Amino acid sequence: MTLFRTLEIGGSHFIYFRWHHCNTSKQSREPPFGKKSSMSFTNAEGEQETNDLTYNRQDFWATTSNKQLNFVQHIRTMLKTTGRAAVVVPDNVLFEGGAGETIRRKLLQTTDLHTILRLPTGIFYAQGVKANVIFFDNRSANPDPQTSKVWYYDYRTNVHHTLKQKPLTYAHLEDFVSCYNPGNRHERHPTWSEESPEGRWRAFGREELLARDKASLDLFWLRDASMTDLENLPEPELLAGEIMEHLRSALQSFESVGEQ
Repeated sequence: MTLFRTLEIGGSHFIYFRWHHCNTSKQSREPPFGKKSSMSFTNAEGEQETNDLTYNRQDFWATTSNKQLNFVQHIRTMLKTTGRAAVVVPDNVLFEGGAGETIRRKLLQTTDLHTILRLPTGIFYAQGVKANVIFFDNRSANPDPQTSKVWYYDYRTNVHHTLKQKPLTYAHLEDFVSCYNPGNRHERHPTWSEESPEGRWRAFGREELLARDKASLDLFWLRDASMTDLENLPEPELLAGEIMEHLRSALQSFESVGEQ
């Protein structure tokens, strides 16, 4: 089942997809959503399945049983050469080796992967989810790298949300939208500097990212205040919720290792 709706971000319209199931077979070559999209806002969060299915598609960069990595590849194949996408992905898409490294290098080479929004925990019904939104523009075939730098907005470090006590609203992301500058995203200015180390918005060059171990895009630079400022810890309910999310996330990681 696929749910979709139009979402506006700072004047830019995206088609929002929530992909619960994909019945693409190993022999399938056509995108299950039909015609290629010129814009798409996608969500890789979905129900977990116990069985692993390796997709073998000629238009994929890498063959893997990782559903999230396959989802990113699938969205890229859906886009027209001028298409734009924003995909919600878990952290492992940013750092996993093997097929993950191949896909990240391909994204940096063949698309303009210009923005990564790091989301806080506590905003999904599924507990323990650490997610990000990756924004990229598709490009026509070209031997030159299409990404020059990636802008990061860290809305996770020192940010605390829960579904009941403090749900995420658009107002919480207004600063990100302002930094994103949808009117002209090529005119951006970092809020982080050596003089302003608490800034949440900064850019990293393509070569710097490619030089990282496994071309990891899993980057943080802000100091975790909870590790040093014991006088201003979040409310006990928020701390308890975060602890439970970390425990569930760890349990899910152990279970996925056991299934491999």
